[in-house]
Amino acid sequence: MADESQTDKPNVLRETDDEARRLARMLVRGARYMALAVLDPETGFPSVSRALTGTDVDGVPVILVSALSGHTKGLVADPRCSLLAGEPGKGDPLAHPRITLQALAESIARDTPDHARIRSRFLDRHPKAALYADFADFRFFRIVPQSASLNGGFGRAYVLTGADLIIPEPGAAPEWLELSKSLKNMTDAAESLAARLGAENGKNWRFAGVDRAGIDLVGGDLQLRHEFDELAASPEAVLDYLFTMSKVH
Repeated sequence: MADESQTDKPNVLRETDDEARRLARMLVRGARYMALAVLDPETGFPSVSRALTGTDVDGVPVILVSALSGHTKGLVADPRCSLLAGEPGKGDPLAHPRITLQALAESIARDTPDHARIRSRFLDRHPKAALYADFADFRFFRIVPQSASLNGGFGRAYVLTGADLIIPEPGAAPEWLELSKSLKNMTDAAESLAARLGAENGKNWRFAGVDRAGIDLVGGDLQLRHEFDELAASPEAVLDYLFTMSKVH
């Protein structure tokens, strides 16, 4: 006979649906920085720090870190790590959405196409990082999600897979990098889209990255992520989308 104390126990998790997946992607892809947890190679204890974050073309989070930092030493010794994204607002900080990723870190070798792509995308989002990105002791890591725990607010807890956070078939990277270069000059379109998203005026909004799933905008110290309703078929489809958005009042 089943233990009634177990069968009657309420399940605090909700069934993961498309709305939860979208919120999770927005939290991860829209974060300027996240809390990064690694295992200290000397003590074995968890160690948490803060890291600037970007995303690769498939939506995988990316960090740029120094070999001298404790968290880099931890990632080299053991690739298991965790990221926490989600900014508190007014009131109770626990009432605001947040997501914890369990992930595996992949070091990116220099002088490779992967390094060039990730460097370009990261500096589009964090241009000041150009001051140290090419130092010999700095390296990029892809933080590949394996699973995630999403808290969308009171009573809204979900478990996600790593695949829920990754863009399938991200397309040819050179084409998307070329689109990113083109978008840098489209400041009026960036301002228009930022306004539609309810962003503050006067922040000199600019496009800071694009992929099949959406567009990143940066204005001063603020960052916004706009996700498309469906994956864009091509870079040209994104340009058509922006043109259409600019004509809608």
